[in-house]
Amino acid sequence: MHIYIYIYIHEKLNWNNNIVRTTIYMMRVGVIVGVVFVVVVVLGCLKNGEAVGVGLSDNFYEESCPEVESIVRAGVQSASLTDPTTPAALLRLMFHDCQVQGCDASILVNPDGVITKSSEMGSTKNFGIRKRELISLVKSAVEAVCPRRVSCADILVMAAHEAVAFSGGPRIIRLPLGRRDSINPPNAGLADASLPHADIGLDSTLQLFAKKGMTIEESVAILGAHTLGVTHCINLQSRLYSTQKSNATNQNPAFELSLKTRCPQLAGPTASKISFMQNDLTSVIFDNEYFVNLMRGRGLLNIDSDMAVDSRTRQFVEKFAEDQGAFFRAFSSAFVKLSSYGVLTGNRGVVRRSCGALD
Repeated sequence: MHIYIYIYIHEKLNWNNNIVRTTIYMMRVGVIVGVVFVVVVVLGCLKNGEAVGVGLSDNFYEESCPEVESIVRAGVQSASLTDPTTPAALLRLMFHDCQVQGCDASILVNPDGVITKSSEMGSTKNFGIRKRELISLVKSAVEAVCPRRVSCADILVMAAHEAVAFSGGPRIIRLPLGRRDSINPPNAGLADASLPHADIGLDSTLQLFAKKGMTIEESVAILGAHTLGVTHCINLQSRLYSTQKSNATNQNPAFELSLKTRCPQLAGPTASKISFMQNDLTSVIFDNEYFVNLMRGRGLLNIDSDMAVDSRTRQFVEKFAEDQGAFFRAFSSAFVKLSSYGVLTGNRGVVRRSCGALD
């Protein structure tokens, strides 16, 4: 049985002049989880369907592969119903791909001993990355309908977007597409240098996202992705046992004691990799609970705790803890900026036949 959902959106968009419009969207789904939250993201360079970056457009596949978003959505929903941790894994997978020379699907390439001698998965900072095989499966389904038209990079971004929406987060109506896949062999060393460390400080974090065009509010919002998934104890060792403590002053002593109980210092590297803490009590639901926890002094990582007390970011942590809609809007804008920054388009890059191998 299928259920048809009609979503009415009344938008007022301030472009060159004010445009007020009402749009009706229809979705057919087999299972509904939670409430669908719809967000329209408009950036300064997005106007009347024009590209958000050179070569990117929200209607890029309108003629060449109109079925692609439905195929990706079906694949993500099916996997998420089987494994509720899928959305968190897909979102992290996209983030780690985009942080290394832009969203180019380089994280999906496997070593072949000839052209590709290493993989970005060789980076210690990619520990715990999962669901690469799901992107390859979705790519195969897309190839069966639209051969060599849709890049793995776009499929990964669409999958992460669908993962957020499926788990209760915002659905971005105008998602810029048109990325191309990398043609250069992946480099674990480059991934090590490009991906932030678990102990990254607030200053470095804000600088990292500012380079991608994000405001401080958007930077705080994109870190709200921590509302999904878990944090492994190996990434908490320095936070809990370093002699150089974070400057944060709102850490809940009882919560810190519970972290040390769950992640003991002498557990050993193997145990630290296996043991983990849920990011919040609703770790499979995309909501604002992450920010609520920060206000209670229950941040897992240093960056989490620091945001709640720093004068530059605290106002936004408070805002998002009180207003989930504001968080969703800022997150959507940040998601578009992150996934559009430094990407390959046009004649740069290729559309791979298989996500795991360079053509």
